[in-house]
Amino acid sequence: MCSHWVVLVFCFMGQLYAEQSLKPQTAAPQLATNNPTLTTVALEKPFCMFDSSLQPNKSYVIYLYAMKQSANAISSLVTDDNSKPLDSTFQQTSGGQLGPYKAALFNVPNCVSPPKLADVGDVDRVSDVLKQYLFRVGDDGTCLYDPNFRGVCNPPLAPDTTYRFKYMLVDSSEGIMKDQTLWSDPIKTRRAKLPLKIDTWSGQRSGGMIVITSILSVLLFLLLAGLAFVSSAVMGLEDSSAEKKHMSQTIQQSEPRPQLSAE
Repeated sequence: MCSHWVVLVFCFMGQLYAEQSLKPQTAAPQLATNNPTLTTVALEKPFCMFDSSLQPNKSYVIYLYAMKQSANAISSLVTDDNSKPLDSTFQQTSGGQLGPYKAALFNVPNCVSPPKLADVGDVDRVSDVLKQYLFRVGDDGTCLYDPNFRGVCNPPLAPDTTYRFKYMLVDSSEGIMKDQTLWSDPIKTRRAKLPLKIDTWSGQRSGGMIVITSILSVLLFLLLAGLAFVSSAVMGLEDSSAEKKHMSQTIQQSEPRPQLSAE
């Protein structure tokens, strides 16, 4: 039974998953803003989804598979004839185009003691809570190019592309699939905006940007006005100096020369 309010939340999530035929779901927008992005999709981890398949004294892990919507439906199987999970990689499936690839492997989320959603408000703990609650597909930008990488590669997804995802419960000791979800509903990554289509009208800018632009415009006006004043003052001084020089020369030329008297 669920006795704590936080556990109630996750138990409700488990019931909701059951009502939705056990399909992976995108994370709630309150916890993962801007989701999906150009190259990632944040999914809720499978809390309380496989409780009926878990047995005492057994060790389990969760596999996450991903494939493109355009992949052949016949190639959507993720186990062989002996119920062993496939280990197809991102490279082998051309990024999910030829079929599903294993994008992640993690422990079964603890349905009895889930992370406290109240801790999301704590700056020091929010990152850890979100890691326990969410998994971001496409979050590893280096594994494809690291020759020493030996784990499950989770490289960036393709922009403007539709994907499907599936969770699988695996018995760690036997390496056998014990349960799995259906494929998720189609989830599409975002499309990149062309530079020519980016709206630069001030009406789309933030208030802070408008204030900064206004201040810079005023400062530029004052600077130009100051330069004009200084230039005008310098020219006035030069004109005054030239006028004095001209007057001095005129006075000197107008003074009568002394006449020599004859003896």
